[in-house]
Amino acid sequence: MADDNIDNLSESLAGYKQKVNPVAKASLTWQRDLVFTGATPQGYEIEFDAQAQWGCKPTEALLLSLAGCMGIDVVTILTKMRIRLAGFRMEIEGERNPTPPQYYKAVEIVLHIAGKNLDPAKVERAIALSKDKYCSVYNSLRSDLSLNVRYVLEEKDPVA
Repeated sequence: MADDNIDNLSESLAGYKQKVNPVAKASLTWQRDLVFTGATPQGYEIEFDAQAQWGCKPTEALLLSLAGCMGIDVVTILTKMRIRLAGFRMEIEGERNPTPPQYYKAVEIVLHIAGKNLDPAKVERAIALSKDKYCSVYNSLRSDLSLNVRYVLEEKDPVA
């Protein structure tokens, strides 16, 4: 990728990230037992349940937040690199400390990226930019978290 494209990409993502309010708000309401409803100011809700019968466990939501943040970054970066995607899916798995506090010690993410003429160097660059510069969730976690990101490329025509 030419240096001017990298500058444009950085400006574009920086512009997007500057629109993010530096103060985030949410609310959590106890429903029953160990079931809670989280809500955003925009009205989006997520159910939390320690037993995972009525909603996801908070630690699962953390993994999803990490995947969501990195996914948004990587798709945005690849799009700015003029890569036309036909599909994008992530699998995420975390290994937790066996004793309290049971924080995540290691996380592995596998990106399944489909498109035509995918360039591994561009994919690796997009992942590195997300991890090192843009992913707010990853950069909010423990500094000793081991994060391993792999990818699988699938040759597929993009949807028009």
